[in-house]
Amino acid sequence: MAAFPFAIDATDGKARTGVLSTPRGDIRTPAFMPVGTAGTVKALTVEQVAQTGADIILGNTYHLMLRPTAERVARLGGLHRFMRWEKPILTDSGGFQVMSLSKIAKVTEDSVTFQSHIDGSRHVLTPERSIEIQADLLGSDICMQLDELVALPATQERAGDAMRRSARWAERCKSAFGARETQALFGIQQGGMSETLRRESADRLAEIGFDGYAVGGLAVGEGHAGMVEVLDYAPDMLPPDRPRYLMGVGKPVDIVEAVFRGVDMFDCVLPTRSGRHGQAWTWQGSINLKNARFAEDETPLDPSSDCPASRDYSRAYLHHLVKAEEILGQVLLSWHNLAFFQSLMARLRAAIAEGRLADFRRDVVARQAGE
Repeated sequence: MAAFPFAIDATDGKARTGVLSTPRGDIRTPAFMPVGTAGTVKALTVEQVAQTGADIILGNTYHLMLRPTAERVARLGGLHRFMRWEKPILTDSGGFQVMSLSKIAKVTEDSVTFQSHIDGSRHVLTPERSIEIQADLLGSDICMQLDELVALPATQERAGDAMRRSARWAERCKSAFGARETQALFGIQQGGMSETLRRESADRLAEIGFDGYAVGGLAVGEGHAGMVEVLDYAPDMLPPDRPRYLMGVGKPVDIVEAVFRGVDMFDCVLPTRSGRHGQAWTWQGSINLKNARFAEDETPLDPSSDCPASRDYSRAYLHHLVKAEEILGQVLLSWHNLAFFQSLMARLRAAIAEGRLADFRRDVVARQAGE
């Protein structure tokens, strides 16, 4: 029996909308998780993040174990208390950052050994240590198994080796996690671009048994078309009664296409990273506030939005803040972008419930492409 009940309220084709219930609050799906990598969603207070409509945020094992250290967070009452976020938190296992950020990483059957990107110090991360950090020290509500990530393109042999090691690590994570009533553990499907490997991974994870399942190993070089190709079959391989999470995705069109194919949960740094670089996401596509054409544009980004950053500030003012490199510009654009992404998820949930997802999908894809 899963730790958290997951009720699917409506379907439209492969798409589902429902609620994942946790002791810290309900997560409405499809859900987008703002990324709070190092104990903060960059540039925003937790009150601002909550105001956008976020039900859950993501924290990261790799960054928090290096600074301020997971042990310090635990001594200070756990991650929820430390950052003053009372709703659910999902923590990434740290595997992605080990592969992408560390100066040197060596993977063996037992563990991954790496050097910190901050000071070069040496660290060892095992499946058991990842679970200890996430579940016991940080106190996250949803923990992720440690897996081995392979950048794409990759050979069938390389993808297969990493997938099978990830499956063995999944067993070790499940054993270390044990039986918990107030925390959940998700497994991660791997297999690169191979349908055969993806099937083997899904079958092995289902046999172990997890509270939810992620589609991993995408958004790592395959491009939008390649991602959609895998999503045509990968989510269908996972248990239908549990939430499906697409890791590290993505742009609005990526999210819409993934929801259309049966994905329930997402995370991505894109909204806040874009906001820090002067880019705003809107229903008409993304716009670059550095552009001179906004210098005297008195319209807000979205006058119909409940978000003050979207509704109350002119594009001219935002253009000025970005050009002047004022911190407030980064704050307002990050806030607006997160509000837009949460509005996208709310409209997706409504479209599924009302049986009109196909029309909504077509409209979003056309508008985001500038048609």
